[in-house]
Amino acid sequence: MGWRAFPDCPLEGDAVAGTATVLYSAPMMNFLRTLEFLGLSMWLGSDVFLSFVVAPGAFRILASRDQAGAMVGFGLWWMHMIGVVCGIVILLARLARTRTFASLATPAALCVVLMILLTVVSQHAVSPKMAALRVQMGSIQATASDNPLFVEFSKLHRISVSLESGVLLAGLAGMYLMVKELVSVGSKF
Repeated sequence: MGWRAFPDCPLEGDAVAGTATVLYSAPMMNFLRTLEFLGLSMWLGSDVFLSFVVAPGAFRILASRDQAGAMVGFGLWWMHMIGVVCGIVILLARLARTRTFASLATPAALCVVLMILLTVVSQHAVSPKMAALRVQMGSIQATASDNPLFVEFSKLHRISVSLESGVLLAGLAGMYLMVKELVSVGSKF
């Protein structure tokens, strides 16, 4: 195999014959990896912040559960949008860095794909149903806990929390796998 000045860089040319050339400089490779780590870190950080700081704080500080729910729903929408954008940036940076679609089938990339899927399901399947139920009830706080609308809302809330937990766990696994890739000797993804 041909010698490479940057062992982490993808090669262009005939590596078996020893005529390989480096596609990217080391600084460009570092920049692309930084985009991957930054995207995943921002997504995980926003998920942790909303789940463990904003949501509990809103329900503790604001005057009503309806106001707190509206605040958390607003934050959740933004977190979902930012998360999907971060996920796409992560996958595009990975693809640009490796120059192979096979890098999108690695465990770390599949964790990011799973995060995107769970987020899209939460945003486009669960959240709209919860919003519709919220409108039908008028006030969650004033609705009896045995009301069928409230029961359905509570079920969807549990699903939403499960989806967000899945995003968080997949993100932590993805971060671990990205670090593992980085420290693996001879890793090319």
